Amino acid sequence: MTFGKAIHLIKRKSNHDQSKEVYLLMKEKVLEFLHKEIALEHIPGAVVQVAHRGEVLLREAVGNRMVYPEKAPMQMDTVFDIASLTKVVATLPAVLKLLDDGAIRLDDQVAHFLPEFSQQGKENITLRHVLTHTSGLPAHQPFHKEGLTTNAILERIYRTELVAPVGHSVIYSDLGFIILYQVIEAVTGESFAAYVHAQIFAPLGMVDTVFRPSFSQDRYATTEYSEQLGDYKRGIVHDENAESMGGISGHAGLFSTIEDVHRFARMIETDGMYQGKQILSSSARRVARVNQTDFSNESRGIGWMIKSPTHASCGDFFSKNSYGHTGFTGTSLWFDPDIQLHIILLTNRVHFGRHPHMIRLRPRLHNLIRTYF
Repeated sequence: MTFGKAIHLIKRKSNHDQSKEVYLLMKEKVLEFLHKEIALEHIPGAVVQVAHRGEVLLREAVGNRMVYPEKAPMQMDTVFDIASLTKVVATLPAVLKLLDDGAIRLDDQVAHFLPEFSQQGKENITLRHVLTHTSGLPAHQPFHKEGLTTNAILERIYRTELVAPVGHSVIYSDLGFIILYQVIEAVTGESFAAYVHAQIFAPLGMVDTVFRPSFSQDRYATTEYSEQLGDYKRGIVHDENAESMGGISGHAGLFSTIEDVHRFARMIETDGMYQGKQILSSSARRVARVNQTDFSNESRGIGWMIKSPTHASCGDFFSKNSYGHTGFTGTSLWFDPDIQLHIILLTNRVHFGRHPHMIRLRPRLHNLIRTYF
């Protein structure tokens, strides 16, 4: 039966029966899609969630959390290296909290907090530039290959030359978010990990969201093989620069679970509130999801990706107001506020190497799901 005919038949039933059958059809199609991707070895497994109007309609674990050196099934409480979701689950809310507290403004210059950053023409770069990836900083530098650790990496970034004029183009830069976590520490006088735990994770009950985790080995989604370790990484951050920094940075390093990311997503969807607690102001949440880069084909809010006209990882059907983010290990979180929908996809696709399969997988999955709403 075609999708169109199935939906037509469902619509002839009562509202309750319609909702139930649409959910079951969506679940069937999503699991079928993911099992195909697993069979093709594009991903070893996944945990996926679809929530609409605050109700979780689908939460499933499929495939394996590791395939090598032996298979182990994916579980609902599997702990994932969420990679660049660190930028929006840890660094962004920390910045927004400091905005709420009157400690910073988006147009503060980074060098106001970190004077050494003003070298090589970087004196006019603001927090807004860094958060929107318009600072002109390079996208990435393999500091780990030189054996550099945190202080040496920071010194190198301070001396780094810009690759574009400040505020004129979008260059997705890990270097900027490495600097942001240093700004947060300078402003708060606390370690970054301690601050985000106290201000964001603990109030949300995100008990499995940590840097440098120490869970039992059978909980991790195994990532890539490490020649240095002589083994696959489990509970050790996949990003080599973050690993060189001791596992804590503003660009990567965070580990989490589907339940914890769900808690964070609900807070974002409900104007910064969670179970009666105001975690972030509605003003902070709103400003973060406004496109700041109208001059570019790559739309960026404060921290968030905003759905771009083409090549959006949320697919073709999400509304133009949609926002989200992705992580290199195979993770993503996307919101469509027009219909109160969010989709969380957690995978460890790098277990099979750094093939670009996720570039097509994410938008196709989001397209499939969005047709049901």
